[in-house]
Amino acid sequence: MSDFALALGSFPLLLLLIFLRAPIGLAMLVIGAGGLWAVSGNPQLWLAKMKNEGVSTFSHYELSVIPMFLLMGQFATQGGMSRALFRAADALIGHRRGGLAMAAIGACAGFGAICGSSLATAATMGRVAIPEMRAAGYSGALSTAALAAGGTLGILIPPSIVLVIFAILTEQNIATLFAAAVLPGLLAVLGYGLAVQAYLMRHPQAAGEGRAPMPWVQRRAALLAIWPVLGIFALVVGGIYGGVFSPTEGAAIGAALTGIAAWAGGGLRAGGFIRALLATAETTGMVFFIILGAAVYNGFLGFARMPQELAQMVAGQGLSAWLVLIAMLLLFLILGCFMDSLSMILLTLPTFWPIISGLDFGMDAQALALWFGVLVLITVEVGLITPPVGLNLFVIGAIEGRTPAPQTWRAVIWFVGADLTRIALILAVPAIALLPL
Repeated sequence: MSDFALALGSFPLLLLLIFLRAPIGLAMLVIGAGGLWAVSGNPQLWLAKMKNEGVSTFSHYELSVIPMFLLMGQFATQGGMSRALFRAADALIGHRRGGLAMAAIGACAGFGAICGSSLATAATMGRVAIPEMRAAGYSGALSTAALAAGGTLGILIPPSIVLVIFAILTEQNIATLFAAAVLPGLLAVLGYGLAVQAYLMRHPQAAGEGRAPMPWVQRRAALLAIWPVLGIFALVVGGIYGGVFSPTEGAAIGAALTGIAAWAGGGLRAGGFIRALLATAETTGMVFFIILGAAVYNGFLGFARMPQELAQMVAGQGLSAWLVLIAMLLLFLILGCFMDSLSMILLTLPTFWPIISGLDFGMDAQALALWFGVLVLITVEVGLITPPVGLNLFVIGAIEGRTPAPQTWRAVIWFVGADLTRIALILAVPAIALLPL
């Protein structure tokens, strides 16, 4: 068997291990180590590769942004900022038809701006919003579907951990990628709001009886309570994009300010600070182990020259660049049903990016990277809510615990439709993702 065939055959084997519930980082590490042994005939090569990859990968200064953004999200969670965001959105639009569902989505967008993780956003906002929606008479299907979809905004609204990894792998500017994701993120919020209204046209009873608007005094108080979130987001993202400080410096400043705001609000007392540090350490360890496993696995693919040969094969077939791109996006949709976004990016991008960068889409390399990065990010997030096994659906279903999964699946299809429409729009109008240029 040729090295190329061996590398190509390792992919379904890897998916099988993941399907059997093996930890994704461990599965990539094992397959990568075995592949290096098989290709080289040297059982010691994978140990040397893991040592070298560990040093070279984790010596990237840019990777230090990940624990900083994770800590920022943990401080926001412990500080009750998620609840403040939901109350503010509820105060503005909660009295409207489907307003609580749209408020939950808006709060997810706000929390995503200081979190950077889809699963964390879905879990945190689900605990806050679902009891409120249930009390207001919202159906379990609409509640769980809206929170699962809203949770995907955690990786789209900057700062985003997945965008950081994409930038490192494709050697792009992190700040420019953050800026490129802003307009698609706002379109996502708008699309999900329209999906709520479309669902209610078909199921008008799903939003309860409605209620009177809050008095302006309460609205003003709710809006004033979220000024720390808005200020921190403006400072961090604006400072990074404006070149005032680097992404890592911005993340550190954001984490410090979020910690101060959470401490002032009482959220970091009574063990909250220690819980935030432990949760950050656990998540960082998990993320870095996945990165290490992906580095070893991709080292095996590189040793077997699979990315280069695959890129040459695609170029030699004379396939349309658009056909290749759509096929990749469809694969991301499928993988998203049973893999988290970070694992998908680390697993596929070292192979996909050389292929895409060698095709002609009528734009320069930087524009292509921004456009492709936004498309990948949106497609990955769709996979997180695609029935029957989207990860966000499992997270919200476990939190809510009362709605049968098929009911959530039928409701979330409306949000998947909004996402697919957004993908088609960005495919047709790349300028949506190219505003920073």
